[in-house]
Amino acid sequence: MIIDVIGDIHGYADKLVGLLKQLGYVHNGQYFVPPEGHRALFIGDLMDRGPQQVATLEIVFAMLDADVADAVMGNHEYNALAFATPDPDVPGEYLRSHDAVHTRQHEAFLAEVPFGSAAHQYWLKRFYEIPLWLETDYACFVHACWDVDSMAVLKPLLTADNCLTPHALEVTSREFSPAFDALERVLKGVETPLPDGLVMVDKEGTERKRVRVRWWLDALNQRTLHEVARAPASALAQIPQDVLADNIDFALKTHKPVFVGHYWLTGTPEPLSAQVACTDYSAAVDSGYLTCYQLDTTKPLPLTADSFVQYRHDQR
Repeated sequence: MIIDVIGDIHGYADKLVGLLKQLGYVHNGQYFVPPEGHRALFIGDLMDRGPQQVATLEIVFAMLDADVADAVMGNHEYNALAFATPDPDVPGEYLRSHDAVHTRQHEAFLAEVPFGSAAHQYWLKRFYEIPLWLETDYACFVHACWDVDSMAVLKPLLTADNCLTPHALEVTSREFSPAFDALERVLKGVETPLPDGLVMVDKEGTERKRVRVRWWLDALNQRTLHEVARAPASALAQIPQDVLADNIDFALKTHKPVFVGHYWLTGTPEPLSAQVACTDYSAAVDSGYLTCYQLDTTKPLPLTADSFVQYRHDQR
C-alpha cells in the first residue's frame, strides 16, 4: 500500500485537484478514486487563507466518506471550532476570541460559510470527526508534533478515535492548563522559554519570551538556540549566538516514521530527519507548492527525498 500524505491545503482546491490528478487519482463523479494500491492522508489545515474553502472541504470529505482517505486535524480546524463555540464561563465571549487577528485569520472561510449559518454548523460538525492524530503499524501522522506525553494528557478527553468532543474543546481552550499545553504541542509544535531577560520582537512588534523549536533534531538540549529555533533570521539576530537550548522538555518516543504538516517549508522537499518528514511546503502562497510524500507501507524507512511529489501549478 502507498499512503499519499498530502500537506496543508488551506482552501486551494485547484492545487488539490492538480496534485490528485498528478498522483493518478480519477474523479468518478462523486469523489477522487485513488490508483490501485494507494490511499490518501490529509495532514490538516484544510481551510482558511485560500479562495476555495468549500470546494476544498467537499473534495476531502467526499474522499473520507468513501473510505479512500484519512485525515488528521490541523490547528486551523481546531481554531474554527473554538472561534464558533461560546465560552460558558464568559457570557458574550467565545473559546477563541473574535479579536482582529483571529477574525482576519478566519475571514476566507467565513466569507464562504457565514457565521452561524446552516453550512457553518454542518462543517463544524464535520471537523469534530477528524482525529487529532493517527498511528498505524507502519507510521505516525499528526499535524505538528508527535509527543506521546502530551497525547497521554489529551487521551482521556477524546473519543476512542482520538477526536475532540465539545467538552475536550472547552478544556483544551483554557490557557495555562495541562490540556491546553498538550493541545498546543500536538497541533502547533514545541516551544521553549528564552533564558531570563531575553526577548525576541517579531515583525508585528510583539515581544516574545518563547520560541518554537525543531523538535525533530537529536540532542536538542546540547545545541544552541540558533541551531534549534524556528524563527525568522531577524528575530534570531536578537539572541546571542552561544545561548544553549538546554531547557527543552521533549523526546521523540517512537521508532516509526512521523509525518507532519504545519511548518511552511520552502525549497526542494526532503525529510527533516531520518525519522520525520513534513509535507507543508507553503501551498497557501503563490510561490508555494502543494506537496505529498508517497509512503510505502511495506518499507516505511528510510525516508527519502525521492518520495516527495509536488504539484507545480506555475509550470504547467
